[in-house]
Amino acid sequence: MKPKVIFALLFTALALTATPAGAKIQRFPASFRTQDIKTDGATIHVRVGGKGPAVILLHGFGDTGDMWAPVAAALAGKHTVIVPDLRGMGLSSHPEGGYDKKTQGGDVARVLDALKIDKADLVTHDIGNMVGYAFAAQFPSRVTRWVIIDAPLPGIGPWDEILRSPMLWHFNFRGPDVERLVKGRERIYLDRFYNELSANPKAIDEATRRHYARLYARPGNMHAAFNQFAAFTQDATDNKVFLDKGKLTMPVLALGGDHSFGTQMADIMRVVASDVSQDVIANSGHWVMEEQPRQTTAKIVAFINKD
Repeated sequence: MKPKVIFALLFTALALTATPAGAKIQRFPASFRTQDIKTDGATIHVRVGGKGPAVILLHGFGDTGDMWAPVAAALAGKHTVIVPDLRGMGLSSHPEGGYDKKTQGGDVARVLDALKIDKADLVTHDIGNMVGYAFAAQFPSRVTRWVIIDAPLPGIGPWDEILRSPMLWHFNFRGPDVERLVKGRERIYLDRFYNELSANPKAIDEATRRHYARLYARPGNMHAAFNQFAAFTQDATDNKVFLDKGKLTMPVLALGGDHSFGTQMADIMRVVASDVSQDVIANSGHWVMEEQPRQTTAKIVAFINKD
């Protein structure tokens, strides 16, 4: 079967009138602490809480680690939960380089080292998927299981076809003039993603949109975000090298929004991993934690706590 084009059901999704169970930005439990951890060329802002086997949660573009608050709260009773902001995003530092995902996989390793954690379960979304693969491929013994959610891996599976989707013009939208166009209009730019890549834009409420617009308007944040996309060509090259060394063997749950990647997430992951199960987030586009937080959290927790 020919791979689905990314977000092929977009316009059908936007026609839906039912309002899914979206939620406002939640706070992390009061027991969580924050700290800044120096890695190779960056300082990573990290939230840490709970007790038990470790889980690290990686966000993507349009979000920060703040997206994971409901999952962190649900896991903290049995797990040590680590939630970084990726290099150049959120409250992490903004180095000029290092936005290839191989380097950022090293950031994840250095965060765990600083916390004296040898291995962890992994939960990722969007660009966090790409960082997660680079981490797992370089340090496979440090990942015990992985939940990967709704975004492809550069150079893997149907990547070339995905790149031809007109929905993904932003992959090549960067440069000094682009940054001048977006400066002061971060909210408008982010609204495009929330509105067009969701099953129902109303699920992403005003408070959430304002929250992330403020963070992405911080000096250096949007420049770094564009650099995340600029690195995709290098990421594709690196990923093919990783794959040549063999498939990942840890259990993987591939989740896709039913109005976004759906079961194609599992198809992609079976290229790079040998033990892949699949599930779908109902009534959701790409923004699963904003659109369907309870459903998404339940599926993540069930897999992480699986014997």
